[in-house]
Amino acid sequence: MRFNGPVLFLDRSDINTDEIIPARYLTEISKEALRPHLLEDLSLEEFDPRADIAGKRVIVTRSNFGCGSSREHAPWALEVNGITVVVARSFARIFRQNMFNCGMLAIELPKKDIDSLFALGDKVTIAVDIDQETVITKVATEVCCKFTLNSFDKALVQAGGWLAYADKKY
Repeated sequence: MRFNGPVLFLDRSDINTDEIIPARYLTEISKEALRPHLLEDLSLEEFDPRADIAGKRVIVTRSNFGCGSSREHAPWALEVNGITVVVARSFARIFRQNMFNCGMLAIELPKKDIDSLFALGDKVTIAVDIDQETVITKVATEVCCKFTLNSFDKALVQAGGWLAYADKKY
């Protein structure tokens, strides 16, 4: 099973759920209503969510991504924008599990691997193979990073998320 696409680099640690999807939109009743508001409150030099998110499928960032308030809306806002993979040094525990519960990938890599991905520049495509547990960049200089998933998280992703997994198992 592969996930791939162009990368959105967010070069900052501690991006919280209020920056991923501002709390003022949590009353929306559909995932689609969250689409235009992804990362709109993120303050990052030279980042414009209206221009920079379109067409991206993978986020590469630093440590503690998804910290702050626990909410499923944060992965939903990523998903509805076509982003199904976040690669980071670390994640807030609840955010990480919400990603897997939605059938999406939260991949943790060591600092040296994250640094090597950032060093590639901004026109990078990544392919993730969960069966081989590898992240491979598709640029002139190929970078291959290994990761591990526990069997339950892998099963959630392969099923398409918690609801699909529960339908098959129970």
